[in-house]
Amino acid sequence: MDQSFAIQETLSAGETCLLHTVQGILAAEEGMESRLLSLVESHGKSTICLYTHRRMAITAEDVGLDRVLLIQEGFSMEEVTLENDLQIPGSDVTVRITSGGASLLVRLPFGSHTQMFLREVRKRCGPGHKDAMAVDPERSTGGEVKATPRYGHRKHVTGPKTAREMVHSSHVPASEQAQGPSPRLCGQRDALIQSWLKQKEDSYTHLQSFRFFVGTYNVNGQSPREDLQPWLSQEGEPPDVYCVGFQELDLSKEAFFFNDTPKEEEWFKAVTQSLHPGAKYAKVKLVRLVGILLLLYVRTELAMNLSEVEAETVGTGIMGRMGNKGGVAIRFRFHNTTVCVLNAHLAAHPEEYERRNQEVQDICARMQFHQLEPGRPLLAINGHDVVLWLGDLNYRLEETDMERVKQLIRARNFQVLHQRDQLKIQMDAKLVFEGFQEGEISFQPTYRFNPGSDDWDHSEKCCVPAWCDRILWRGKTVSQLSYRSHPALKNSDHKPVSAVFDIGVKVVDEKRYRKAFEEIVRSLDKMENASIPSVTLSKMEFLFKDVKYLQLQGESFTICNGPVPCQFEFINKPSEDTYCKPWLIVKPREGFLLPDSKVVVELELFVNKSTATALNSGEDKLEDILVLHLDRGKDYFLSISGNYLPSCFGCPIQTLCYMKEPIREMLPEAVRELTLMPLLTDDAFRDEKPLDIPKELWMMVDHVYRNACHQEDLFQQPGLRPEFEQIRDWLDTGTLDVLGPVVGSNHSVAEALLLFLESLPEPVVCYKLYRSSLECANSYKMSSQVISALPKCHQNVFRYLVAFLRELLKHTGKNHLDVNILASIFGGLLLRPPPGHTEPGTVEKQKAQQFIQQFLCQEQSTA
Repeated sequence: MDQSFAIQETLSAGETCLLHTVQGILAAEEGMESRLLSLVESHGKSTICLYTHRRMAITAEDVGLDRVLLIQEGFSMEEVTLENDLQIPGSDVTVRITSGGASLLVRLPFGSHTQMFLREVRKRCGPGHKDAMAVDPERSTGGEVKATPRYGHRKHVTGPKTAREMVHSSHVPASEQAQGPSPRLCGQRDALIQSWLKQKEDSYTHLQSFRFFVGTYNVNGQSPREDLQPWLSQEGEPPDVYCVGFQELDLSKEAFFFNDTPKEEEWFKAVTQSLHPGAKYAKVKLVRLVGILLLLYVRTELAMNLSEVEAETVGTGIMGRMGNKGGVAIRFRFHNTTVCVLNAHLAAHPEEYERRNQEVQDICARMQFHQLEPGRPLLAINGHDVVLWLGDLNYRLEETDMERVKQLIRARNFQVLHQRDQLKIQMDAKLVFEGFQEGEISFQPTYRFNPGSDDWDHSEKCCVPAWCDRILWRGKTVSQLSYRSHPALKNSDHKPVSAVFDIGVKVVDEKRYRKAFEEIVRSLDKMENASIPSVTLSKMEFLFKDVKYLQLQGESFTICNGPVPCQFEFINKPSEDTYCKPWLIVKPREGFLLPDSKVVVELELFVNKSTATALNSGEDKLEDILVLHLDRGKDYFLSISGNYLPSCFGCPIQTLCYMKEPIREMLPEAVRELTLMPLLTDDAFRDEKPLDIPKELWMMVDHVYRNACHQEDLFQQPGLRPEFEQIRDWLDTGTLDVLGPVVGSNHSVAEALLLFLESLPEPVVCYKLYRSSLECANSYKMSSQVISALPKCHQNVFRYLVAFLRELLKHTGKNHLDVNILASIFGGLLLRPPPGHTEPGTVEKQKAQQFIQQFLCQEQSTA
């Protein structure tokens, strides 16, 4: 959450908060204290300002200035490793800041905001301070902290190097590393060495088993009130690695909309205190998305064998973004084996198994990790040697007879019951989790219990018991030792689940690695003077037919290399800033080919809200030329063409009001004229009278009003992709006057409505009135004047949607919607910042919510 807006409100004229504010932990005399750190430009001078703060700083009232550190001569900021800390790339960063005789020790969270903050501070320190610093614990004596440059800038240190240090990036052998910083091998040579080393990996590594504990627990929004040791430390032998995941950490609206919760710290402390007493553990990483939390620990003596730690999140809630459902993941390299641990919380309800399948596919497609090496491609889940997938996957039993299910549970006849398990059925049909395995289930279902007891659900829902909480894996060297539930914990309506694995990890032998490396270098030297590289392409012309909005189309071709190592890249055409049009993606964009090898290149064409309007109007066409460039070789030109089927998604409101026919039935020239028509404030400028609101908007709102006023989780649960595609086609072709029952679930229509509003090139509240709307968010009278200033068609749409939302609020007892939920969801759609505006922070989002909320509340009170 960006808290810099609160900081900016405290500043005077001429002072600017330059970056996202970073929240750190300050080592003070009174103990560890939280502080907000801001890089502030004040009348030409750079300062670091430290603020005390409330848990979530939203306005100036939530923060208080603690101290100001001027960046001037004598200022320094060094990354340090304290005596009890471990250097694990990807873990939190401790910095010592020295200014004007003051010295502060601050721990900052790992992540892009911290890295950007540190980078910008270094820029302002002058050339003498450009490198980050880190402590080498082997070189410190008598408690004295001695700093050496961190990661890639470390000074020469005598003493033996570990195998992990030697092959950290597989760029240079240990013999070269021991001589201090040496020029990095780059470009084609660097990539070829890595490729060949990967091929020869078996010649210089051996497998060594390490024990992994994996646990998952849906805590139903509760705070930790029980000892977690019966779950986390039942095994006699201490695990080497702990992977612990939670779901529904916090069910409050604040957590849902602002991703902020105090329960993260509560559960982190509870887990840390409950790890196996037979070993000491270091926290490597913590990542959270709303209520989905994942923790990674490793035994302290093994910590230096971890590297390349990265964390990512993917929300699969409504519109594919909201984080009430989705996944969080941590990936890392352990010795020479890559591991990805993923914690997911999927869609609820017995009938939604297809939606759960879709969410798994979305997580796999969108969960991509940055790599430490600059320029390296993003790494997907399936790019790891070992994948551990845990969480509340929410798959239920295809059995509605409660008494039969309970009878089978009492008889412990889990094998028969498991045949009715949705996840097993879907995996057996290869519809989800293909390539993954799950151990035999020999424990009773883990959901749904009356909280505080072992009794099955007696609530109004009276859910049939199910194995919602699961642990799966993929990897050739993984052996499961146990898979169990832990009914002793009664805090939640779920029971925690654990699995213990022996995982074979590739450990490097230094001598054999050096030998393989030197052989590769000698072979590469012989090729240096070889002939110019050349390739053959299996296809050079690509036609994409009948492309539709938000519907991916793909093509592929193969690059076959000749006898010379080859580096390829798709490059920008002259006078163009990108290598392809924004609706096209090439995977991979660049790469390296060994002699006589090949690679398959995927072309993905996808039209979204940012490209649809120009394609609708004809200003852009599905035409492009890709330039494939070979290093030291020639260029190849690939032709891309296709046709786009115009859609109401991406059309301006005014355009749609003047379209009496479905857009697909109109001539391209007519669509172009209406799309490019200037936004009119008065309909009298055209002879033809427009519709009051777009007919497509009316069809979706009318369907929801007639069929979904009582629908629980409306506008909070995503629809199904095939159903959205049907809805889009019906709106664009007019094959139905009304969206009937055949259209699919109410959730699909509701999400289509939100996607429609998101796709409008000019939002309902026009861009030019965005700032005015935020400024009068606390005044209904002034806000009404803003709406009155809108063009007539935009006014009509705004008032129509407000009236619709008020109708939904009349049924809150059934649909569980409230003013805050609707205002938060629709505030960001009806009121959007203009192009070029910075990403809205919490303050702006809350003001947009307030702007919409006052119309709902005011109209309700006067109804």
